[in-house]
Amino acid sequence: MEAPATHTTAPTNGGTETALRRSSDVLTEPSANGKPRRRHVDGWLDRWVAATADLTRLKHEHPMVDAVIDEQAGRRIRIGDHWLSDFASCNYLGFDLDEEIIASVPEYLARWGTHPSWSRLLGSPRLYREIEEEMTELLACEDVLLLPTITHIHMSVIPVLVGDGTVFLDGRAHKTIYDGAMVAAGHGAQIVRFRHNDIEHLRELVAASDPGLPRVIAMDGVNSMTGNAPDLESFARLATEHDALLYVDDAHGFGVIGERSPAELCDYGTRGNGVFRNQGVGYDNVIVVAGFSKAYSSLLAFIALPTRLKDAMKVLAPPYLYSGPSPVASLATTIGGLAANRDRGDLARHAIWQRTHRVLDALQRLEIRTPN
Repeated sequence: MEAPATHTTAPTNGGTETALRRSSDVLTEPSANGKPRRRHVDGWLDRWVAATADLTRLKHEHPMVDAVIDEQAGRRIRIGDHWLSDFASCNYLGFDLDEEIIASVPEYLARWGTHPSWSRLLGSPRLYREIEEEMTELLACEDVLLLPTITHIHMSVIPVLVGDGTVFLDGRAHKTIYDGAMVAAGHGAQIVRFRHNDIEHLRELVAASDPGLPRVIAMDGVNSMTGNAPDLESFARLATEHDALLYVDDAHGFGVIGERSPAELCDYGTRGNGVFRNQGVGYDNVIVVAGFSKAYSSLLAFIALPTRLKDAMKVLAPPYLYSGPSPVASLATTIGGLAANRDRGDLARHAIWQRTHRVLDALQRLEIRTPN
């Protein structure tokens, strides 16, 4: 029941305003941990809403937060009565509107239906094997395992890999990597942060850790905010020296940057096969995670990993056992996207490079510094 209200004078605006204050609002001594005490009359929802008030207010005040897009025409979108240019989507290669890819989808739907009916542990459409085999060739890695999303992978695979060992987490690692580390902490792992891209700080921390327990170094490939990548050769060497595992999320590099070639059209390289191929670094003591949503416009993600670890993940990673798999349309657009990547992906990447440098050159002329 609401506590009875009492009239008190609030010393605001020259002390002339009168406010209603509940008797339960009377100031009390702080709690033992120094945090404000909760009113006993507030339920969990009241407390939760109060704690997130700033974020929820943003939703109501900003027109592009949780916007409903009523119509799309190319790279123009309509929200209510307003047509806007779309600079917010992650369709890096433009495959979401590719006519050949779209036309290929109905054939797969007719053959497999809209959604695989099985947990992947029980059975998978042959499409999965086709994609995993092609991805293994594209990445030049030992093996590939497909799961629905990168977030699924971080939340389920990081805890399995580290067990009761230590996750060394880059100070600017993506929030989804951090969340996966927090799940691992709930299972008994220790989380240690190192300064962003600071190999020497990481070396000190790893050297001081217990070599008898699993150790995972978790970080981004191409950083989602700056567009920069770490010196992966140095981090991979450190992981090998200490028998640790380097775990890299290349969500923003895969599909855009790739292996270097004398025939490359731009310094993004060729084939879009990721940051490790771009830097010419091997996969020893390395696991790479990335997805198809940003460059291939498909709801699917993958782990590049050794085959023995892949076999173990099939029984240890919860999304493989319990989550619904990706829809058939997403598998179909991934297959179509891989074909388009082979045929004309480098042209799409060159177009991205040209547009990016057009913006960066203009910013430089305006003497605006960017971190990229």
